[in-house]
Amino acid sequence: MRRRTMLAGAGAAGVSAMTSGAVPGGPASASGGGPRRDGLAELRAAMAARVERGELVGMVYLVAQRGRVHIETIGTLALGGDRPMRRGTPFRLASLTKPVIAAATMMLVQDGRLALDEPVDRLLPELASRRVLTRLDGPLDESVPAERPITVEDLLTFRMGHGLVFEPSFQPPYPIITAADEMQLAMAQPDPRTPHSPDEWIRRFGTLPLMYQPGQRWQYNTGALVLGVLIERAAGRPLAEFLRRRLFGPLGMRHTGFSLPRSEAARLPGLYAANPQTGQLELQPGSTPAEWARPPAFPSGAAGLASTVDDYFAFSRFLLNHGVHRGRRLLSAESVRRLTTNHLTPQQIADAGPFPLGGHGWGYGMAVSVTPDEVSGPGRYGWDGGYGTTWFNDPDRDLTAIALTQTVDFLFNGAREEFQRLAAAAIES
Repeated sequence: MRRRTMLAGAGAAGVSAMTSGAVPGGPASASGGGPRRDGLAELRAAMAARVERGELVGMVYLVAQRGRVHIETIGTLALGGDRPMRRGTPFRLASLTKPVIAAATMMLVQDGRLALDEPVDRLLPELASRRVLTRLDGPLDESVPAERPITVEDLLTFRMGHGLVFEPSFQPPYPIITAADEMQLAMAQPDPRTPHSPDEWIRRFGTLPLMYQPGQRWQYNTGALVLGVLIERAAGRPLAEFLRRRLFGPLGMRHTGFSLPRSEAARLPGLYAANPQTGQLELQPGSTPAEWARPPAFPSGAAGLASTVDDYFAFSRFLLNHGVHRGRRLLSAESVRRLTTNHLTPQQIADAGPFPLGGHGWGYGMAVSVTPDEVSGPGRYGWDGGYGTTWFNDPDRDLTAIALTQTVDFLFNGAREEFQRLAAAAIES
């Protein structure tokens, strides 16, 4: 991955805190197994070394298998600061929001308020009668009619015909990209946020043509933005309220939201990225605690949530349990299967290029491994967040790994890959 795409999306290690043990409501599985002490020690040493070298400011991470959970905190909230990372530290999730939004969408499908194969026109008339650019870098008025409407599943699989452009550069100054920027649609980076309400955002977005025919290609990000608006209209209530009632409340995710109580927002870590010239981590502007202390005008389904490691683990465990939480079914097993199964063709995976999909498939709102790698065999699912977060579930081994930082370079300096590899190696086979 390249840091510039996610932005456009020497700290002391501090005190390390560890919690290990059984968690009520964990994945149903045979007893025994779980993280290995020697493997966990190797993982902690590797992550602590990166903090010591100034590659990361601090992090909270979790490795869980078969009901056994290990959590570590390393480093500080601010570079050179003395406030340590805590288990309950909130983090900006950025794109780890996408799997949550996809699960919420499937709840509405299960309710009969949405259908996967239905055109979105019924609830999003702003997107009816789409036109498609004749060439990606062409003028907006050089377009042809869309061959078919955009469906709900097109949004979930990121095949709606619109998304981020990564080549020849990130979001090059093509007319369609410039027009979205001028309308303040915030199509790429989480910050600065769009000032528009969901209704105004979709109205403005609806004035643009698509980049490709619906269903043709996988393109990142836009599908999740549109899903946030679709959920509001299908549910008949604000997105934040729907998530709180149907997902966060039942799962006990009390510290997750598009905004945070002022006391929790004050504990958000600083955002850091390396200066390209010096290689030193520097504090980044935007997404301040004050912004997080008030609800946004547009709750972004692509990158708008903040959460804690325990809250996101509750969501992860709910998926590993095939939609059941503490004996209560919140989502059908079939819905979870569709969320976590690849829906792309080999050609669509190839056309997506090396970034950000990296040869993986795509389920609904998350990546799915389709070939064996050094972390797992096929079937692992999860995703990353552009401010330095990563998560995956490996259902074959009943394994979850979550790492939360606010150092963008975590995704680009090899730390993410090292974390995933060592987390997978730290468990019983």
